[in-house]
Amino acid sequence: MLRIRDGAVSSRPDTLVAEEPLEIRLNGKPLAITMRTPGDDFALAAGFLVSEGVLAAAPDLRNIVYCAGATGEGGANTYNVVDVRTAPGVVIPDITLERNVYTTSSCGLCGKASLDAVRTTARHPIADAPPLRVEPELLAELPDRLRASQQVFDRTGGLHAAALFDERGELLDVREDVGRHNAVDKLVGRALQSGSLPLSRTILLVSGRASFELAQKAVMAGIPMLAAVSAPSSLAVDLAAETGLTLVGFLRGGSMNVYAGEERIALRAAAARS
Repeated sequence: MLRIRDGAVSSRPDTLVAEEPLEIRLNGKPLAITMRTPGDDFALAAGFLVSEGVLAAAPDLRNIVYCAGATGEGGANTYNVVDVRTAPGVVIPDITLERNVYTTSSCGLCGKASLDAVRTTARHPIADAPPLRVEPELLAELPDRLRASQQVFDRTGGLHAAALFDERGELLDVREDVGRHNAVDKLVGRALQSGSLPLSRTILLVSGRASFELAQKAVMAGIPMLAAVSAPSSLAVDLAAETGLTLVGFLRGGSMNVYAGEERIALRAAAARS
């Protein structure tokens, strides 16, 4: 690349984030294509199907494989097509009629059809989750802990991140991707594969804004609290209020905005009175 800084010009190599398409097939049939950062592809596919209401627990998943027929030049496997096979008896919802087959790395599901789908297919109701109370002082520390764990971001500056923390603020898992929703899917998919769903005692932190699609993914995984360093959308707030999700936005330094589910924020008595 050509680097220009304060009038000085130099030439140097640079490290870029990889972005490639991933086709997700369900029981042999094409379902979706998403742009993603290669890596954790099986977890990404599994997490995507959790948010679609297809998978709810590890026994629902039979296996995931790369499709041998997806080859590039010279017959090499591109590793850009995966096939998810569900266990016998898993009912597949009619999701192909409610969404676009193609999703970009920055936008997944959206719209009224998806909102209605969350109302009817969520199998880990947040209202039934064990009580979770988090002090705002602990929440304020999480963005720095997430940033410290973003190894690829340090090299490229071009990735979103999502992390799961427990109620004590301990980092459970972190994933990076060019797409915010992909990073969350990778987290949820890994939890499904390890038999950890629902994630009822965790906090999901995302490095960007809190969109409807991210709130939806939290709800579908049974995550009671979603925090973002940037703004939420109006639809995300509506979904959080309806489902009981605690939604925190603009989590920066010691400040934050709580848009829904404030009962999980353990305010000190003096702060609450003020």
